[in-house]
Amino acid sequence: MTNLITRVRALLRDDEGQDLIEYALLAGLIALVSTLALTNAGTEVKEIWEGIETELGKVPAAAN
Repeated sequence: MTNLITRVRALLRDDEGQDLIEYALLAGLIALVSTLALTNAGTEVKEIWEGIETELGKVPAAAN
């Protein structure tokens, strides 16, 4: 019985997998933030290019 209690205590104190879980959560958070940032940046870049296209459409064609 004492051996079982000792094993249970050792199992509860074991934090070997804790670092791996923390790194996995951190990597997931970084991936999520990166995806959101790139999506937002892509939307803004698209709007800039559309504005440029609109302004260039107002320029009259050069006569030859």
